[in-house]
Amino acid sequence: MLNSIFLFLNLGGGEVAIVILVVIMFFGSDKLPGLAKGLGKGIREINDAKNQIQNEIAKGTEGFKEELQKHTADIQSEISKAGEGMKKQLADAGTIVKEEGKAIEDTMK
Repeated sequence: MLNSIFLFLNLGGGEVAIVILVVIMFFGSDKLPGLAKGLGKGIREINDAKNQIQNEIAKGTEGFKEELQKHTADIQSEISKAGEGMKKQLADAGTIVKEEGKAIEDTMK
């Protein structure tokens, strides 16, 4: 993650060292652990908030997902019924065509 920040800011190794020296000079070496602790706590709170939002979104869309699956199953069932009806109609039509063909053959003999 730190590398991506440095790449984003386009900082090299020497520039990072200078920034660290400036931070040490500005805050002092005795305040750096507290500063790092506060920064870590802030990042942790941001991650917790992000996870909480993701969980809320997942809970909110859960009912929608179940409803969508139900409708999808209903549609698939209707399509299957329609397909079975069409197969029956085609089979009946094939039988009728065969019977008519046989009747025509019989009349021609």
